[in-house]
This record gives sequence, structure tokens and C-alpha cells, in this order.
Amino acid sequence: MTIREARTDAGLTQKAMSDIMGIPKRTIEDWECERRKCPDWCERLIVAELARIKETK
Repeated sequence: MTIREARTDAGLTQKAMSDIMGIPKRTIEDWECERRKCPDWCERLIVAELARIKETK
């Protein structure tokens, strides 16, 4: 699962994800548009955290 898929499944906008996780919105945009590559280990952690957020809603 990609960061974008996990974020939308959690019902979050890029701004909301940025506020919750402390990741700059621009960085999230760059990852989702593939202008920059999120490290694999980091992507796995972010997707897991977004899944946890989804479960708590």
C-alpha cells in the first residue's frame, strides 16, 4: 500500500496528515507525486501509523 492510499483510507487530507505526523505538507506532496522517493523503511512506518489512525476513527 502506498502512502497516498493509506492516507485516503484513513480519511486524511495531506494537510491533516502533515499536522498529525509533523511531516511538511510539501514533502507529502512530493512523495505522492513521485517527485521524491520516501525511503522504504519510512514508508512502511508511515503506512502502519496511518492504518492505526484509521482504526481509531
